Amino acid sequence: MSTIAADVHALNELATDFRGDLIRPGDPAYDDQRRVWNGSIDRRPGLIARCTGVADIRSALAYARRTGGPVAVRGGGHSFPGHSTCDGGTLIDLGLLKGIRVDPVRRTARAQAGVLLGELDRETQAFGLATPSGIVTHTGLAGLTLGGGIGWLMRKYGLSIDNLLSADVVTADGELVTASPDENADLFWGIRGGGGNFGVVTEFDFQLHPVGPIVYGGLVAWPMDLSPELMRFYRDWITGIPDELTTAVIHRRLPSTPTIPPELHGRPVVAVVACYAGPVEDGERVVAPLKAFAPPLLDLVKPQPYLDLQAMLDPGFPHGRWYYIRAGDVAELSDEVIDVAVARGHAIDSPYTAYPIFHLGGAISRVPADSTPFGGRASGHTFNFVGATDGPDGFEAQRDWVRDSWRALEPHLTGVYLNFLSNEGTDRIRSAYGAATYDRLQTLKRKYDPGNLFHLNQNIPPH
Repeated sequence: MSTIAADVHALNELATDFRGDLIRPGDPAYDDQRRVWNGSIDRRPGLIARCTGVADIRSALAYARRTGGPVAVRGGGHSFPGHSTCDGGTLIDLGLLKGIRVDPVRRTARAQAGVLLGELDRETQAFGLATPSGIVTHTGLAGLTLGGGIGWLMRKYGLSIDNLLSADVVTADGELVTASPDENADLFWGIRGGGGNFGVVTEFDFQLHPVGPIVYGGLVAWPMDLSPELMRFYRDWITGIPDELTTAVIHRRLPSTPTIPPELHGRPVVAVVACYAGPVEDGERVVAPLKAFAPPLLDLVKPQPYLDLQAMLDPGFPHGRWYYIRAGDVAELSDEVIDVAVARGHAIDSPYTAYPIFHLGGAISRVPADSTPFGGRASGHTFNFVGATDGPDGFEAQRDWVRDSWRALEPHLTGVYLNFLSNEGTDRIRSAYGAATYDRLQTLKRKYDPGNLFHLNQNIPPH
């Protein structure tokens, strides 16, 4: 039987019991369904398998093993370097898996792998609860969690992985297993920061915490020229803030959104985004010194629904825009690091290009370093340089800005957050974890995916 005939036979066999949608090149929905968040990624899977449950996932994996070619797994499709799609091969799309069940008594939530952050927040906030997640609501819960999960609650309640109680995983050979402290504990360790290397996680069980529905937070911005003074003030101020407050400094041009006065659109600014995970009146007191630093151009820090704060940065990261990202952690905001930050802010010439500097520490740093693969427990801050354009015009120039920015910061870097890592090679992945953790992950990879079926990720090859 020819290869083509064998593939057709395998596809026909898959279609007999597949409940979701099987989409091939040439099908009416193909071009729409193959798109991912980052518009600069343009790939053409041989088959898009939109799964409705575990049975579909197992069948799609069996088809992929039989026909060969790459296997990509897509939750929200937000992978910066495009790991959530492929050329040829099989794209296992989990976007139809939207189930969420909140237990307000136990303060837990079970969520399937196609859930987006905003969808989970909406269900948990109905009970005044939340679990730490990311900063853009249309991000996929699965990819965010498997890489660590930083966001506005992290200094108080830790990373997303620090609140993961258990998960269901379909392994490379199609077995469905539970990963938890009591079952397959080695796998549970690995998926909390090891990315998608070990299987398809189909469902997550999270610990929830009392948050909102009203929190104190938002964005306050000053002219970019104040960046040197603001950065040094900020460095001193954060030494005394409680864990309830998570912040990030952002250099960018103010976007043209309804919440920003038209006369400020495009204005170069240095801004601080803040979220206080505690009583509003305490948040007002803690943030007051920041707001008094200097008269701001824009002050949006106020009591507001947690759901609104979570969605605040969404307009800056829409689907389809072209993005290029490089990132890294630093131990502290030294004078040298601040000088780099200021210079790179002044070099921004695009209305979309920006970079946040997230303040870490707090609850993140109190989790033992070897309890999860996440490599940034001791980091003070993480930089994320994001170059962006509407399309190919000007993209090369923004990519150069990102690369130049990263090179300027490189002498001060101590690591990198996995979810901010681009396609940078095995050495960079190893350094993100550290040698001992990387070796432990590699041992786990040999156990659960010895053939490296799941290699479209920040890959840890079994050998």
